[in-house]
Amino acid sequence: MSTNKLIFVFFFCFASLPFLAQTARIKGVILDKNNQPVENVNVSYSSIGTQSNKNGFYDIKVPANQKVTLVFTHVSLKKITVIFSLDSNEQKEFNPVMSDREEQMGEVIVTSKNRKLIQGVFTIEPEMIRKIPGANAGIENILKTLPGVNSNNELSTQYAVRGGNYDENLVYVNEIEVYRPFLIRSGQQEGLSFINTDLVQNVDFSAGGFQAKFGDKLSSVLDITYRKPIRFGASVEASFLGGSLSVDAVSKNKKWAAVTGVRYRNNSLLVNSQETQTNFTPSFADIQTNINYQPSAKWQWSFLGNISQNKYQYQPLTRQTNFGTINNPMTLTVFYEGQEKDKYDTYFGALKTTFNLSDNFTLKFIGSVFQTLEQEYFDIFAQYRLGEVDSSIGSETFGEVAFTRGINSQLSHARNDLDALIVNTEIKGFHDWKENQFEWGIKYTRESIRDRIIEWEVIDSAGFSLNPPIIDLAKNDQPYSPYTGPLVPYQNIRATNLNDINRFSGYGQWSLKLNIGSSEVWYNAGVRLHNWEVTCSTTAGKSQITFSPRGQFAIKPDWEKDMVFRLSGGLYHQPPFYRELRDAEGIVQPNTKAQQSVHVVFGNDYSFKMWERPFKLVSELYYKSLTDVNTYTIDNVRIRYAANNNATAYAQGLDIRLNGEFVPGTESWFSFGYLKTEENSNDRGYIARPTDQRLKFGLLFQDYMPNIPSLKLYLNLIYNTGLPGGSPSYADAYLYQNRLNDYRRVDVGFSKVFIDNTTVKKNTGWFKDFKELAIGLEIFNLFDNQNAITNTWVRDVYSKNQYAIPNYMTTRVFNVKLTAKL
Repeated sequence: MSTNKLIFVFFFCFASLPFLAQTARIKGVILDKNNQPVENVNVSYSSIGTQSNKNGFYDIKVPANQKVTLVFTHVSLKKITVIFSLDSNEQKEFNPVMSDREEQMGEVIVTSKNRKLIQGVFTIEPEMIRKIPGANAGIENILKTLPGVNSNNELSTQYAVRGGNYDENLVYVNEIEVYRPFLIRSGQQEGLSFINTDLVQNVDFSAGGFQAKFGDKLSSVLDITYRKPIRFGASVEASFLGGSLSVDAVSKNKKWAAVTGVRYRNNSLLVNSQETQTNFTPSFADIQTNINYQPSAKWQWSFLGNISQNKYQYQPLTRQTNFGTINNPMTLTVFYEGQEKDKYDTYFGALKTTFNLSDNFTLKFIGSVFQTLEQEYFDIFAQYRLGEVDSSIGSETFGEVAFTRGINSQLSHARNDLDALIVNTEIKGFHDWKENQFEWGIKYTRESIRDRIIEWEVIDSAGFSLNPPIIDLAKNDQPYSPYTGPLVPYQNIRATNLNDINRFSGYGQWSLKLNIGSSEVWYNAGVRLHNWEVTCSTTAGKSQITFSPRGQFAIKPDWEKDMVFRLSGGLYHQPPFYRELRDAEGIVQPNTKAQQSVHVVFGNDYSFKMWERPFKLVSELYYKSLTDVNTYTIDNVRIRYAANNNATAYAQGLDIRLNGEFVPGTESWFSFGYLKTEENSNDRGYIARPTDQRLKFGLLFQDYMPNIPSLKLYLNLIYNTGLPGGSPSYADAYLYQNRLNDYRRVDVGFSKVFIDNTTVKKNTGWFKDFKELAIGLEIFNLFDNQNAITNTWVRDVYSKNQYAIPNYMTTRVFNVKLTAKL
């Protein structure tokens, strides 16, 4: 352990040689009003510039993923100022016309939306992310409103995409894959997402059919880029749920730039709205920095670092849940003793350098280290009573328990520890040749994981200790004959795993844009390779390899209607990560195979104007065929795998999203998703998978009062049909195919903006330096819907039945939020 910490500290300190921003390229021909080329035009941004040649041609590299102000000046012509915002390695052709009469200047922002459009990538504005209300506000909160993205847990940042589970989604920050803790079992333990929205510059999301350059997961890609600041600034946010502070810093010579964020969160406000009365003292905090250094136009460095500590202390006291029907109301009353103490410490550092060997060849080197130290300790004793409620109106005991049907107790114990160290080294290359683009990469990953599991549960019903369902008691005739077998816990998992996993992966892909007749056509083709081997303390698994070809095709016909058609897919693999190797008994199965999926995605984007404002209708039809499936069960957010690759599965569906300016100047969208996903284990037939979310409706809406535009409204609505789940422990999924109730939730926020970019500011006073200042009221779960995430199963000693008592999520909660930016 001490060696691992020393390695991390050394890496973290060394990496203070900061992170390099990526570049894009702008080129073109400068003309005068007579369409003649203009020579010796100075083209510059900040202190970097070039000149046009005798043919009027210019070529300049600019920072990517940020706004860049490009200035064109000439001794006899008026200045042109244009603002660009381009992606990494993007090439943009811009041909300005210079006038001798008037200066041309404005917010002409040229972006790469067409390229992302044909890739099926959805771009989310960072400002929207920071404003939309949610119990777990952030990027994941926005994703859950999109079609095909599902989550029934507002306390969690986890999401499932098109039939996959929470472990099947890739997340990148500045091209570096990020990880989350392993032992989290409930959403309220998660605390903070890795992604700090205060630092975000660009957010791209793909729900399937993504390119070969992205890693080996089955469902989706979330690609985040942190900003490189160009001037000093700061922002602060405070609410009843916690607060955040971010600072932008830039050196005088503009070569150094850093953005740093500190966050703190406390979920007491949300957890105290649940049925279980608790003493709850959580503490979720992190510090994150993105440092950039550009010593020359050809060489750039950058460093991304994060230190996070989540402490979860939970002491349940009492709980009362009413359920049943009007004619047969029942109640469960629980009294608790004991507590739970969990701790999750994570450390992450990544060093990245980009070197431009020529105008057409770029190399990138990336190294990262991630370490997580986790402990999950609890001893909770629960005594509960199941009873019938007196429903006779006018009775003196109306609403009280009239008859007790079961008195039980339960003792849960865990001492789980995990230490994981993940080291990555990677090299990437980017080549431009005529209209072709080539990308390739090679990556090595070393995963060292030390895991100890000690977890058991004892259940007593009416004075009898219950044996686990897996023990066959067919020949036992209690109480007429005494039971002479051993007394064993209802659940008991004990395992110690010492594992090392070595991975080699690589990819190559090609892209081309051309015209066929009057239509624009884009091609992309690529392939990924992945080789890995799992070594346990007592045995070693066999070396395995996967081969994943992928492709994309898009066409934009020269029609009156603005439409783009896309076809993408290929063969996708997910080599098992540590949690997928560990079976339900906690034992690592080193020869678990990679899950395999064939994706086919057909999409259409239709851009049009309605009410003289821009709108877009996006629709995608998809099908996935999966083999070597690693079946699993979901309890809250904890996933338990069978690790035996004994199933096949499929997922099919339709996603539709309509977004645009329903209110002038603001973006909103409506989304609809249909999904059907089933699996077949050991040829027993197809049944619904745990993520079979048949219907999904989402709404994200922004509005303001026409007469008081500084008073704004933000609405976030989700409706999901019920998921399969809530089954008792050890239940056979083929015998239990019930579903939880539908999930319905509305979060609304009201904001009063005192200062923004439209406000006329005074040069004196306390608020002269503020760029933004607003105060808001948020109402979570506006209609106070009762949404269940799991069931608690209670035995009735008389009828021998088990009752499913729903575990409800949060009720209506009010929050006040203050935001300010300098």
